[in-house]
Amino acid sequence: MSRTLALMCLGLALLGCSKNEPPPEPVRPVLSVQINPRNIEQLGRFAGTIQARYESTLGFRVSGRIARRAVDVGAEVKAGDLLATLDPTDLQNQVRSSQGDLARVQAQWINAQADARRQQELFDRGVGAQAQLDVAQTNLKTTKASLDQAKASVSQARDQLNYSELRTDHDAVVTHWNAEAGQVVGAGQEVVTLARPDIKEAVIDLPSTLAEQLPPGVTFSVADQLEPSIVTTATLRELEPQADSATRTRRARLTLADTPASFRLGTAIGVTLSTAIEPKVELPLSAIQEVDGQSRIWILDMQNHTVAPQAVQVLSRDQDSVIVSAGLKAGTRVVSAGVNSLKPGQKVKVDEGSKQ
Repeated sequence: MSRTLALMCLGLALLGCSKNEPPPEPVRPVLSVQINPRNIEQLGRFAGTIQARYESTLGFRVSGRIARRAVDVGAEVKAGDLLATLDPTDLQNQVRSSQGDLARVQAQWINAQADARRQQELFDRGVGAQAQLDVAQTNLKTTKASLDQAKASVSQARDQLNYSELRTDHDAVVTHWNAEAGQVVGAGQEVVTLARPDIKEAVIDLPSTLAEQLPPGVTFSVADQLEPSIVTTATLRELEPQADSATRTRRARLTLADTPASFRLGTAIGVTLSTAIEPKVELPLSAIQEVDGQSRIWILDMQNHTVAPQAVQVLSRDQDSVIVSAGLKAGTRVVSAGVNSLKPGQKVKVDEGSKQ
């Protein structure tokens, strides 16, 4: 009897000891993401084109009918090359008329010179009157003035004839014609537009609201739309002061840091705007745990396979993600799913399907 009682006491003692020992914490599987702080904010991407920084529109200096166009749109021209000509018939007639007037005045000039010499000789011998000498000398001066005027008229007529040819004064590319052969144009009327290909720039249209709030350190990344791997940077050179009334956009002209060979005039480009910001971290919405009005995340210790909570400040959120303030080292892994069942120091198992 005493032996049975002793065994019962021993069993009860052992049972009591097993109840005091807590059961081991289960190892919970979790998903995780690696933190990569973001210190660049994208402001948008816009389509644009490569254009010449300098363009000029030329016209004839005289009126007339365009006889022919010597080049087409897209043609490369050198300084002095012929672009177009007017019908020269009327201008040629003006040259002939002025030359005829010059010949007539030259004959009068010869007669006036001879008459002035004759009257001077008669006066010197005492047989000529002073009045006749004065008339001859006055006529000589008048004829000389008429001769100078006739010569100027001939020179002007020849210049007018030369102006019937429209030539470029610098190397350029023809980008637009405003008149066709057979069309009558006035002096100074726009006829052809030329672009200088040596200095190119990127041109985009920005929404008025964005243009008004561009930060000082904004960076423009310019890429060829057909070859996205060809990229260069640019800086803002000019921003139109007023928005277009129809599109509510403002045209921006960008100076390229360098000009790749594929950036020809008219090339379609994509321009990405970005600016440096205070470092921020983007996390899945499921990584945030709210406890007593405080947001926190769970930091994963990859060496010990344990977790620890850390308070964060949520800056913004949407349906799938949140932006939290920095303070987290790049490369740190954060639990992205299963945060509501974790405890500090708890052992976890990182699921192989976690995001890298």
